[in-house]
Amino acid sequence: QVQLVESGGGSVQAGGSLRLSCAASGNTYRSNCIAWFRQNQGKEREGVAASCIRGDAIYYVDSVKGRFSISRDIAEDMAYLEMNRLNPEDTAMYYCAAGTGLRWAREEDYKFWGHGTQVTVSP
Repeated sequence: QVQLVESGGGSVQAGGSLRLSCAASGNTYRSNCIAWFRQNQGKEREGVAASCIRGDAIYYVDSVKGRFSISRDIAEDMAYLEMNRLNPEDTAMYYCAAGTGLRWAREEDYKFWGHGTQVTVSP
């Protein structure tokens, strides 16, 4: 069983930065991909970024390309999301997920989820 715990969320002004962390435990080596999803009130949850062992692949949703950076430390069972030049549209609950990631942004391809960390960006 994999357990994921996110941290690092908070409130920042537009243009600021935050670094989210995801601490994983329990056989995460079985998970091809670690991904970050986000969900804001009234909106569907969307994939933000993923780091996948297969193919050593990194994926980003278009809206965060050039601003966000995902990294994964397999040895330490940690994943990170560095978020720069934040804007109010980035406000959301951010979730860490682990799974096959056959379709990296598809929720159904992730079996394990954390409880989320809130990111709030003010104008």
